[in-house]
Amino acid sequence: MDIFFHILWSNILPLTLMILVGFTMQRLFSLDIRTLSKLNFFVFSPAVIFKLLYTTDISVSLIGKVLLFVAVFLGLQWVVVEAAIRLRKLQGGMRGAMRNSVLFYNSANYGIPLNQLAFAGNPYTLSVQIMVMVTQSLLPNTYGIYSVNAHKLHWRETVRTILSQPIIYVIPLAFALNGMEVTLPKSVETPINYLADAFIGTALLTLGVQLGSMKWNIRRSLFMNVLLSNFLRLAAGPALAAFTVWAISHWIEIDRMMAAALIVSSAVPTSLSSVLLAVEFDNEPEFASQAVFLSTLVSIVTVTVVIYLVHI
Repeated sequence: MDIFFHILWSNILPLTLMILVGFTMQRLFSLDIRTLSKLNFFVFSPAVIFKLLYTTDISVSLIGKVLLFVAVFLGLQWVVVEAAIRLRKLQGGMRGAMRNSVLFYNSANYGIPLNQLAFAGNPYTLSVQIMVMVTQSLLPNTYGIYSVNAHKLHWRETVRTILSQPIIYVIPLAFALNGMEVTLPKSVETPINYLADAFIGTALLTLGVQLGSMKWNIRRSLFMNVLLSNFLRLAAGPALAAFTVWAISHWIEIDRMMAAALIVSSAVPTSLSSVLLAVEFDNEPEFASQAVFLSTLVSIVTVTVVIYLVHI
């Protein structure tokens, strides 16, 4: 029961308060959500990824194991969500929005504090979580953009949009500078730190602004899609992660702490990036916002259950 209240107090309440600030600001001043979205995509998100990769030492062996897990896990989850999309007979932009709400999860401002809490600040499990976060930062800016635009843009336009995302250049640059032990001048490092520190706040404010701009018409079909998204993300996700760890452990060594960290990393709610994608490309923003908001609340219970089941 202690872990339940700790997650509620340390993770959910701060997130909710920030979302509420954004919601209130939108109701009072009608903010420009597209400007907030662009700041997140092109400035704050690349900065926080660069900072974490540049300042964290991660072994090549760990990188390889986590990337293998992510590839198999996301492949399985894609198959499951694709089956659900076909069974629900979803059409147009809702297909991409559903995929994004399940495949992209909140591995940064929810996953990293959760990892620190569940594993008592273990640097090894934190490295695992950071690598998961890297993949979850890269995918929305590549596959995610393709997913929300495939039904309305020519593939060349989609590729141009993907290549304009700074995150795909920031990740190899940060790895290279870290590997070569290059020391950044203070005049460069300081603004990067400022921008990285602003990421979580602006992302949560953006979600609040989006929620504040919605009419909140609760349609049965939309609500059923949100519930389906939440089930696939919060219940099917950890189950598939556990199966993936079991499967790949037959070929490579996965120690108990890494296995637990990978399963817990898969249990977090839908990523804010799904809302940012929905807003930036005008693709089912109402569904995306409700999926993120409800999954964040429901995760209080589901994440606690997952932590209990992995016996950390």
